[in-house]
Amino acid sequence: MGAARRLVLLRHAKAETPASLSDEMRPLALRGRRQCADVAAYLRTAGLVPDAVLVSSALRTRQTWELVCSALGDDVPAQVEVTDRLYLAGVRELLELVRQVDAGVGTLLVVGHEPTVSATASGLAGQGEPEHLAQVRTGLSTAAAAVLETDVPWADLGAGGARLLDVSRPQH
Repeated sequence: MGAARRLVLLRHAKAETPASLSDEMRPLALRGRRQCADVAAYLRTAGLVPDAVLVSSALRTRQTWELVCSALGDDVPAQVEVTDRLYLAGVRELLELVRQVDAGVGTLLVVGHEPTVSATASGLAGQGEPEHLAQVRTGLSTAAAAVLETDVPWADLGAGGARLLDVSRPQH
C-alpha cells in the first residue's frame, strides 16, 4: 500500500445550448460561471486543490477549468493537460488517461462530461456512503464532483479500487 491518492471527477459547469453551435463549442452559461466559484471554494476547503488536471477539449470544460483555476488564485497546479481524448471518452478511456498520470501526483482533477464522469466514479467506488454511491449511480449534475481515494498507484487503479469519499454539488 502506498500513499493515499485522491481523484476528483468533475462534471463541467452549466453550459448554454445554442442551436447554432456544435456540441463541442457550447460555452458556459452565466449560471455555470457562478458554479465555478463554488467548485473552487469546495476544492480549497476540502483540501483538494489538484496537483494535476486533465481537461476535455470541449469549450465548456476548458472554461470550467479556467474559471476554477482563476478562483483558486495562487494554488494552481503545474500539470494541466487539455485533451481531445476526454471529450468523447467512455469509462475505459477516462480510466486509461488516469492510469498514465505520474505516480507522484497526490490529487488529480478530471474535468469531463456525463455520463462518463459518474459512471467512472461508480465503477471505481468499492466503498462509500450509500447516498454518495446512489448519487454517482444516477448521475452528477453540472459542476458536481465525485471525490475518490485510493491507496494504489494511478497505473494500477481499477474497478472497485477506490473509496467514494464525497459528492459535491454547487450552491448556485
